Amino acid sequence: MNDQAPIVRIAARGDGITEDGRHSPQSAPGDLLGIDGTLTWGAHHVEPPCRHFPKCGGCQLQHVDDESYADYIVQRILGALGQQKVEAGSVAPAILSAPETRRRVSLRAERQGKRMLLGFNEEASHHIVDLKMCAVMHPALVALIEPLRRLMHPLLRDRRAAGVQMTLVDQGVDVLLEKVEVEGLAAIEAVNDFARTHQLARLAIDDGYGARAQWEPDAATITLGGVAVPFPSGAFLQATADGEAALVAAVEAIVGDAPIVADLFAGLGTFSLPLSGSRRVYAAEGARDAVLALKAASDRTQRKIAVDHRDLFRRPLNAAELDRFDAVVLDPPRAGAKEMMGALAQTQRLSRIAYVSCNPSTFARDARTLAEGGWVLEKIVPVGQFRWSTHVELVGDFRRGA
Repeated sequence: MNDQAPIVRIAARGDGITEDGRHSPQSAPGDLLGIDGTLTWGAHHVEPPCRHFPKCGGCQLQHVDDESYADYIVQRILGALGQQKVEAGSVAPAILSAPETRRRVSLRAERQGKRMLLGFNEEASHHIVDLKMCAVMHPALVALIEPLRRLMHPLLRDRRAAGVQMTLVDQGVDVLLEKVEVEGLAAIEAVNDFARTHQLARLAIDDGYGARAQWEPDAATITLGGVAVPFPSGAFLQATADGEAALVAAVEAIVGDAPIVADLFAGLGTFSLPLSGSRRVYAAEGARDAVLALKAASDRTQRKIAVDHRDLFRRPLNAAELDRFDAVVLDPPRAGAKEMMGALAQTQRLSRIAYVSCNPSTFARDARTLAEGGWVLEKIVPVGQFRWSTHVELVGDFRRGA
């Protein structure tokens, strides 16, 4: 009797699974799992590049090679679709962002006496992993971790926690400190000196009443579709530049020559601005800061974008409104776009939908509603821009069935 069973696939949360259903943490396809729990590495198991793995909750799959990681992303999507009994016509190879390219991170900070912890949470825990390195973050962000520890220590009382958001924008690094109070001349000077020394694009403080810029020599912007867009502190941005480019390319291919397009959950214009170069675009977004930024950018460049401040969860478009468009782009948050699906399924004139998703489960749920309405999922483009994590993104190409 063979007392070792091969790991055949990776489960949704990153554990390896054998044919008979046994789970093994930090295992890769091809590893051999003994009956006593011992693991013998196979050809797809690699040495993790980060000293904090697997304790740090930022990554779950640094121990697998790129082939297995890409396959995991595809299988996550197909598994979710299978549960909803939705078929995909074809699946493109997964597009993986390179290490050290993450341009947007949200970290936690906590003062513990003379120590200042700064990093991601441990997996399934509120404990902070005090980062000494990071294999996914852009080097410009990693370079600020130690200086931020020194800056924040006197700003926080003992056992108090705070948040740190860093985003790489056109002018450099944009830093937002949350749950931090900058009081007194010495603290103000320390913050300004820090921003000047490290040539930050902006340093903003949110003490509980909203973000306010403490330092911003020039207006912070992010370029989308060749247009510089004002970047609100803490705003959403695709995690990597190449991940964004892959998503935009997939959406462009689906929209094709459609002259009038709706971009729903438009954000700052990740898709609206590239699409508006040769099309008329209706952009709906619920976040007020994002709406104002996109409107300012489109007005300045005279792009043909009608920007609508609209909460699509509370006030979704109906089928008649949707039928005014030749193509629809959806990029909802992780909860998906359940409120929009019934109307999309009932449309008569609309013929193309590009659905950008960051959650295979809610995507599959929404895809089932579309399929029941006669739509066909012709293609899936998987994108792994959250390198080595279980976070999966994709673009679904839906066409009206015959």
